Amino acid sequence: MAKAEMRRKETAIQRATKNTGLDITLHDMVDVVEDELLVIDREYRVRFANSAARRRLRKGTRSPIGRLCYKVLYDRDKPCTAPLWDCPLSKVLESGRMVTVIHHAHVLGDDMHQKITAYPLRDSHGNTRAMVELRRDVTAARELESQNLRQHDELLALSRVSAALSGLWDLDAILNVALDNVLKIMNGNIGGILLFDEQTQTLSYRVHQGLSTRYVEGIHLRLGEGIAGRVAQSGKSLLLEDISADPRAGNPDLISTEGLKAFTSVPLQAKGKVLGVLNVASRLPRRFTRNDMHLLNSIGDQLGVAIDQASLYERLKKARERYRRLARQTLVAQEEERKRLARELHDETSQALSGIELQLQALIDTIEMSGSQDTQFVTRLKKIQSLAIQVHNEISRLIADLRPALLDTIGLVPAIHQYAESSLHPLGVNVSMEIKGADRRFPAEYEAELFRWVQGAIGNIAQHSRAKNATITLVYQDDELSLCISDDGVGFDVSKITDIEESGRGRGVFSMKERIGLLGGTCQIESQPGQGTTVRGKVPISWSAEDEEDKSIGSR
Repeated sequence: MAKAEMRRKETAIQRATKNTGLDITLHDMVDVVEDELLVIDREYRVRFANSAARRRLRKGTRSPIGRLCYKVLYDRDKPCTAPLWDCPLSKVLESGRMVTVIHHAHVLGDDMHQKITAYPLRDSHGNTRAMVELRRDVTAARELESQNLRQHDELLALSRVSAALSGLWDLDAILNVALDNVLKIMNGNIGGILLFDEQTQTLSYRVHQGLSTRYVEGIHLRLGEGIAGRVAQSGKSLLLEDISADPRAGNPDLISTEGLKAFTSVPLQAKGKVLGVLNVASRLPRRFTRNDMHLLNSIGDQLGVAIDQASLYERLKKARERYRRLARQTLVAQEEERKRLARELHDETSQALSGIELQLQALIDTIEMSGSQDTQFVTRLKKIQSLAIQVHNEISRLIADLRPALLDTIGLVPAIHQYAESSLHPLGVNVSMEIKGADRRFPAEYEAELFRWVQGAIGNIAQHSRAKNATITLVYQDDELSLCISDDGVGFDVSKITDIEESGRGRGVFSMKERIGLLGGTCQIESQPGQGTTVRGKVPISWSAEDEEDKSIGSR
């Protein structure tokens, strides 16, 4: 019946081409098709094969026609069944519809994939009597698809590592997160990261998983020594099927005890410099592929940059801490000098002025009691006395500016309140102060710096704001002190203060931020023209041993 169907279609083709002057048959048409075309009956026998199929399936002089398809195609003794292959004939006979399957086969030593599309051939009663099977080699397409999937997986893996490392600045955290992700990507549980020590010129494990302490502590490699040493020296990755059998491996006794086999080692580089090595291992041989190594190379480049940035961040952090410590010591020295000057002015200059005032008053009283008529002389003495009193008042103000007495006696809050009142009330500015939380004492240099910060804010109100009202708020929390000083003055455009100008404009803003920063806090200034100004400062109030040491220094 299949032959009758083909004869019917061939007759139709001949009628369609009759007037073209061409002698075309169905056989001619399918023979020029590059894909293999077979007709297979219900008994699994090949009834027709085009030239492409005959070329591949012919063995010697024997034709595939009339032979069993599973014998001809796959050299099997029985029809194809799952899970090895799905038989398209069975599916076509069962469904009566077109079927498409992909078969993976090993042909002439090469792996290949064939896309098989099977169409039912029906008799005049509509019964399926055979099938037309069109076979196309899709190995290249499958290889491309596999490559695309592999690239997608690699990009996904790199994205996972990048996302995991994002925002991390601590070196150990970076290395641990990176190793966790690498082992998950590789479906493994043995690996480690070695970093190169510039001082000792050796590589040693910084983080590891699945390796014994004895092994990790025993690995200290110089450049060119062992697998990791060679990778660090050359900057090129190595992939070993079995490290225990490789003569280049260092510490073979430790490797043998650990039971390591498959091993891959990639350099961690940044700016052309090897910073360390990433090792991934298995206790099974031939566990990793070159694709795995290429993926680890990409991760290694990314990790190398992260390590370099973390090292730079650590150096900057230490430099900032050294600067902060030095600046604090400088501020302590400044406060000590202020206290010394204030003390000398109080004990010597102020006392001397008081003595002059008293002597002048006594002299004036004596002259007046003697009945002297020299009023001009008395007037001059009184003018000198007034000048002495004025100088004395200025010295007292200077002493208060150098070191407010209340700061040493009853604390920060009364000192701030007194300074604000004495500075702003004479200018017609109403001052209100609010304290939230339990008041407490701080190390001496902290109180001094906080007071200087407040001085700066109040000084700006006095000089620039033209305000009518000012509010000072202090909020004590368990681990933080918040200060807020606001006014209803003219305000200014904060965005325009980007640097200290030659005229001095901007010095106060940056000085305030610097003072708070030296205490480990933050400073924020909010202002708009015509809308007043609000200055906020926050400082931690938990003291370290170093802070206590500074407190004792500042309290001498």
